Amino acid sequence: MSEREHKEVLIIIPAYNEEKNIGDVLDSLTQAGITEFADILVVNDASTDATNARVKEKGCTLISNVFNMGYGSAIRIGYKWAVRRNYRYVIQMDADGQHDICNIPVIYEKLKTKDAEGHYPDIVLGSRFMEGSKAYPVGGLKKIAYRFLNYVIRKTCGQTITDPTTGLQGLSSRAFLYYSQYHHFDDRYPDADMIIQMKLLGFKLEEIPAVMHERKAGESMHSGLKPILYMIRMCFSVTGVLFRIKVLKQDVEMVKDELMESGD
Repeated sequence: MSEREHKEVLIIIPAYNEEKNIGDVLDSLTQAGITEFADILVVNDASTDATNARVKEKGCTLISNVFNMGYGSAIRIGYKWAVRRNYRYVIQMDADGQHDICNIPVIYEKLKTKDAEGHYPDIVLGSRFMEGSKAYPVGGLKKIAYRFLNYVIRKTCGQTITDPTTGLQGLSSRAFLYYSQYHHFDDRYPDADMIIQMKLLGFKLEEIPAVMHERKAGESMHSGLKPILYMIRMCFSVTGVLFRIKVLKQDVEMVKDELMESGD
């Protein structure tokens, strides 16, 4: 049996113009021993810099988009890869170095741990803002956005999520299988809208405190006035999710039956 057949975790790293950061991220994963239990997939979303070359130098599995398809689409490509190769878990992280490698084993262990009722989590969110998280500076505009999204999630789902835009997540196979299917995942900014969707459909979400750092190089996809456009788009997306699930009842019974059959 090959080494790959023994690994049950796929780490998905979407990357766009991260030539200054991606090499260090991949080195850190190797040096920390993460590759002993996980495979790494980098999805290069049509970067215009040397991101592609940096990944190839490290010998990691690489998918390169011909056109820039967006952050969510890049991650969804990773989900499809995981489904076709029968991975049990996916852990997704950013390519900019903000997500400390020490979070990976913690998320992995959480995915394999039952709660008091005997259920495994479907999605584990790494939070910057829980007790036990490393202090993380946030600008005023982003603070307002986070508080608003926290409020929307709490009112629609009844669960408090402290970090609704975290890109550091762990997923069970049934979660990323659902995400991999057509129209089940936001192709641009899969944040609060996807949390609401999965919670309303009955998937189990948990948060854990995470260690994150500020970006050292490159430009964030939420820089400048982009947060304003992001919030406008997110409001429309959340409304669409609520209409689809609350009014049209799409996928509700299907997911409910699947979750009952799994027994987790």
